[in-house]
Amino acid sequence: MRRMTARPANAHQARLLRLLRDGGPNSRAQLGDQVDLSRSKLAVEVDRLLETELVVADGLAASRGGRRSHNIRLNPHLRFLGVDIGATSVDVAVTNAELEILGHINQPMDVREGPVAVFEQVLSMAAKLKATGIAEGFDGAGIGVPGPVRFPEGIPVAPPIMPGWDGFPVREALSQELGCPVMVDNDVNLMALGEQHAGVARTVADFLCVKIGTGIGCGIVVGGDVYRGTTGSAGDIGHIQAVPDGRPCACGNRGCLEAHFSGAALARDATEAAEQQRSPELAVRLEANGTLSAVDVAAAAAAGDATALDLIREGGNRTGQVIAGLVSFFNPGLVVIGGGVTGLGHTLLAAIRTQVYRGSLPLATGNLPIVLGELGPTAGVIGAARLISDHLFSPA
Repeated sequence: MRRMTARPANAHQARLLRLLRDGGPNSRAQLGDQVDLSRSKLAVEVDRLLETELVVADGLAASRGGRRSHNIRLNPHLRFLGVDIGATSVDVAVTNAELEILGHINQPMDVREGPVAVFEQVLSMAAKLKATGIAEGFDGAGIGVPGPVRFPEGIPVAPPIMPGWDGFPVREALSQELGCPVMVDNDVNLMALGEQHAGVARTVADFLCVKIGTGIGCGIVVGGDVYRGTTGSAGDIGHIQAVPDGRPCACGNRGCLEAHFSGAALARDATEAAEQQRSPELAVRLEANGTLSAVDVAAAAAAGDATALDLIREGGNRTGQVIAGLVSFFNPGLVVIGGGVTGLGHTLLAAIRTQVYRGSLPLATGNLPIVLGELGPTAGVIGAARLISDHLFSPA
């Protein structure tokens, strides 16, 4: 099977490739309705794409009167690798060029083990997926990491929860190992791209995507594009102060939102409540398992445990207060809440909504949906595949 070597020659070809990626197979006539090209110019660009084998003919289109045209689709042999590295686990998936997941593996992993150990595991997972027969190789790979990234070079920059990763050449190292182009971004930006491509944000141009997991971050999408900031640290809202002179945070400051409500903070507070006998449900779970997590808090809350419910509401209130400031500043059309801690469900969502609607002006919140993400753990890998396809479906 050939690997992808061609790139679109101009903006028109890039636009056609992205339309086929996002909308699936289409006829020349229907593509012509969506691009600002004459019929003859469109025919030239489609024929050139057919020559590159980035697209292939796909049967006859439905008749619109006159001679029927052929459907065009992206080459069905194209394969993208999506990798979403979290603080405590990693997701690896293979997609086709239309970003449909063909195979997906999740495994526990500690990002603090460093890039060499983590990428050995990622490459092993990619090899397992290839061994199933869904891919002989990869035309490109997108990688998400849980920290700021200097996007043009694909290098993590001073990530607070990733010791040993600062300055590691992720894009270069993985490109050599995989034998294909690689793009690297912050994991929450990829979650935003995933929800934009196939989730709740499909029809929204300006939105915020808040990921609550081991840490807390925010993907910012403006006019359909991710906004990363000058140095790649845009959206690092976990380090906005939520409690004046509060708990010490891994970043060196005190009172950060992440220090008071994230997966790690919630586990610590739940353990304390169990040890102090303030929560019978959590005490039983701690006795049985030796540790507690957000999953245990969610289960205790579902059983009606008052302390667990209070922990969720308090965290939701603090998160909502920070998001309220973002909404007043940015005026988004949608706020998406995702990440592992969203297993806490609608108790968390209700607390966040209450604070945002109370804390921001009605002009900003009057028609503002605040919703849980649709895609769960696949948002990041779909976003990673979207990231590399955006790169490859741009003029060289």
